[in-house]
Amino acid sequence: MSNALEIRNLSKTYANGFAALKGIDLDVAEGDFFALLGPNGAGKSTTIGVICSLVNKSGGQVRVFGTDIDRDFPLAKRNIGVVPQEFNFNHFEKVGDILATQAGYYGLAPGLARQRAEKYLRKLDLWDKREQPARNLSGGMKRRLMIARALVHEPRLLILDEPTAGVDIELRRSMWSFLQEIN
Repeated sequence: MSNALEIRNLSKTYANGFAALKGIDLDVAEGDFFALLGPNGAGKSTTIGVICSLVNKSGGQVRVFGTDIDRDFPLAKRNIGVVPQEFNFNHFEKVGDILATQAGYYGLAPGLARQRAEKYLRKLDLWDKREQPARNLSGGMKRRLMIARALVHEPRLLILDEPTAGVDIELRRSMWSFLQEIN
């Protein structure tokens, strides 16, 4: 089986001299569930930021399904879906439009974007909320919207940063069942 993610000697030192990442090596096989654990400030979110090219690394190499993120980030990006720790969508935008817009960022035609939005809104029990502004959603619904948005372009690698933060136990179980189903 091939690796979904390969990291070699990854480092990140900020301008103030703080070394957030020091020589990380990591392989995650395709199809695996993998958890990056550590205390606050250990570099988990920084690592995710580097993988997604939101944070510039100081050194090392990152490959997503064999594609080096420095050499061909657009190809690597198509294979990555990210659910960040914080809600980062327009809270005044309609739920369905948030997904359709995200699909458009990945080059999906409008018709396909709408189909995918419907598919994931239904799977995550948000279809009946599609015409509502996101600000009307509960915290758990917003978390599911973030997951749907990360999946709308059907990436091969899904990265979740604190995916169950602020989510009740029932929704947490439902989310993990859904993730197992799509894997």
